[in-house]
Amino acid sequence: MLDGHNLASPVRVPAIAQPTPITPHPTRAEAEAAVRTLIRWAGDEPSREGLRDTPARVVRAYEEWFAGYAQDPDTLLSRTFEDVDGYQDVVLLRDIPLHSTCEHHMAAITGTVDVAYLPNRYVVGISKLARVVDALGRRLQIQERLTAQIADSIERALQPRGIAVAVRASHGCMTTRGVHTQGTCMVTRDLRGDFREEPRRTEILAMLTGRG
Repeated sequence: MLDGHNLASPVRVPAIAQPTPITPHPTRAEAEAAVRTLIRWAGDEPSREGLRDTPARVVRAYEEWFAGYAQDPDTLLSRTFEDVDGYQDVVLLRDIPLHSTCEHHMAAITGTVDVAYLPNRYVVGISKLARVVDALGRRLQIQERLTAQIADSIERALQPRGIAVAVRASHGCMTTRGVHTQGTCMVTRDLRGDFREEPRRTEILAMLTGRG
């Protein structure tokens, strides 16, 4: 008879990692039903005349507000140019309009973005910089992450000697609820490469604030 000391230890079978379930994309009908639920929760009746078509309108608006999920910023910057006759100074695009949505309260974020880079070898059409801002903005965002994502996209596409991104925006989650602080503006920036070091740092900060 075997005693307890001679019993073999149980074999531990490693757990098999389960794939992360993919949530099916809701149908348009499901999205509109969700809007009707929110209308009822707010205290109104979605079947009344003025609100009857609101769920469909909201879903169409969401398709526009969140169109950035269907766009790849890297693809937008994929067409670059080398024929610049040796130009290597700052390229700065100011006051790109920003329309985004706060991921915490789904309130509007509106403002402007300045993007600058020091070409290393490649440049890109300036309209593409604006498109990248728009694509990344039209997602659920926080401003700090958005600022870094814009810089990341430019860095991957152009590999410049320096990047500077500055975002100035008003957040509806502060101006229309909570503390109700009208007129506030949040500023974030991301400086990389040569723009982190003097004298380029002082130069680009002056340009981003409109003094250079």
